[in-house]
Amino acid sequence: MVNSVEDDLGTSTSLGSQISDEDSVQVETNQLLTGEASVVKSSGKKRKEMKKETRLGISVKKDEDFGNWYSEVCRFGELLEYYEQVKGCYILKPSAMKIWNVIRRFFDGEIEKMDVEEYYFPMFVSRGSLEKEKEHIKGFAPEVAWVTRAGESDLETPIALRPTSETVIYPYLSKWIRGHRDLPLKINQWNNVVRWESSDTTPFVRSREFLWQEGHTAFATKEEAEQEVLDVLNIYSRVYEELLAVPVIKGTKSENEKFAGALETKSIEAFIPSTGRGIQAATSHCLGQNFAKMFDITFEDKKGKRSMVWQNSWGISTRSIGVMVMTHGDDKGVVFPPKVAPVKVVVIQVPIKGAVDDQVLCDACEAVVSTLREAGIRAKADTRDNYSCGWKYADQELKGAPLRIEIGPRDLANDQVRIVRRDTGAKMDVKRGDLIEQVKNLLEKIQRNLYDVAKRKLEECTQKVETWEEFEEALRQKKLILAPWCDEVEVEKDVRKRSGSDETGGGGAKTLCTPLEQPELRQDTLCFASGKPAKKWSYWGRSY
Repeated sequence: MVNSVEDDLGTSTSLGSQISDEDSVQVETNQLLTGEASVVKSSGKKRKEMKKETRLGISVKKDEDFGNWYSEVCRFGELLEYYEQVKGCYILKPSAMKIWNVIRRFFDGEIEKMDVEEYYFPMFVSRGSLEKEKEHIKGFAPEVAWVTRAGESDLETPIALRPTSETVIYPYLSKWIRGHRDLPLKINQWNNVVRWESSDTTPFVRSREFLWQEGHTAFATKEEAEQEVLDVLNIYSRVYEELLAVPVIKGTKSENEKFAGALETKSIEAFIPSTGRGIQAATSHCLGQNFAKMFDITFEDKKGKRSMVWQNSWGISTRSIGVMVMTHGDDKGVVFPPKVAPVKVVVIQVPIKGAVDDQVLCDACEAVVSTLREAGIRAKADTRDNYSCGWKYADQELKGAPLRIEIGPRDLANDQVRIVRRDTGAKMDVKRGDLIEQVKNLLEKIQRNLYDVAKRKLEECTQKVETWEEFEEALRQKKLILAPWCDEVEVEKDVRKRSGSDETGGGGAKTLCTPLEQPELRQDTLCFASGKPAKKWSYWGRSY
């Protein structure tokens, strides 16, 4: 399980070294990753002091200490910084924001086709509005943060910071919707929300403030609302599978796991093989008419009859970045899928003493970067001359660029470059004239390979069971479990209680979702937990 390591990583984990040499300071890749720095000194040259900072690489392995591995990858990969003023909050750095903006542009383009309009609502919620829908607030009550003072004065009535915006937006739908011509009304906003997590916080996955989009829509009929729930779910699935290269399962949440106040919740679920835990990746809720009743959202239909609207809400958050890191990251650092990579190609000069002037190599690197950028490929040069090539290779591997291009004297002489893949480490020499075509081809291959590898791991971790004994064994082996279920709330609660402790100290298992694509269910199939007739196949497992 990923646990918060804020206290351990609240200070900079870097190795500051005072080392000197006029000609070369080489910190090899393997030494960087173990935190050991060696200095290679040239003879016959004057020595002078140079300040060097040699940052540590990943100090733990993904399969041995996942929690600390994940925190280090997020930090050293320059995705975030821990915010020391408030525990459970994080500073998102440029790489994370660039990924989030790629997701935002893609998603905005898709929902624009659905005639969804962008709004922005205030983050403050009155107590009366928040508490109007009792079941809804009950689901969020432990996480609601309240503003109780302004300056030196106590507020007469505390104001909540939005944990979600149903109770912020819906009082205004009752004003804006009067007749059937006002429907459908489709709202989306990109904003932050605050949920005061009492459990351990985890970067991107579970934090006290996070970024997301939240859609809120109203329709005249249930059929229209139900169709939109599926349409949005498909877009979320594409965000994960097409952009982030993460395979997901589309399904329906159980009655016990659905969104508080919703009629039904559909979700996409990811699974992290290293921990054996599922993670809710995005949700699309059919709210029914519950909120319409609470906030008096009605309209006059074509026959002049007064009716309540049917509503949906749906959202995806910066949790998606964390899921991507968990899925593709390795013991060297972050691995970015090319479609969302902040930098797709990093170009590094490889100097050889006495062969070619270093400035000539730097100019060649900048020329390659310019060529790539003109072709629409995000690229940058790492021409720092105070680090060895090995150090820079490892540093860029920490940061996850899909491709590394190396340019040395031999490459200049042969009018070529060397390209190294981040996902496999494979190397190839490419003529400058073929560079753009080869880079585009390799980026497509990397995107496809990352998804295929993740899909294969997901399939290998999935186990179909029909008995409690098989379920227990699969849970011990950190599997994603597909089991027949009687679809009873009390049975799910009992499963969670019975599976609540094991030798690893893991929490209880629960339903992750009931897949939309159902395997065949024989008439004589019994629920794995209760022995009653099974009604459906559902995915089970521990989760974040």
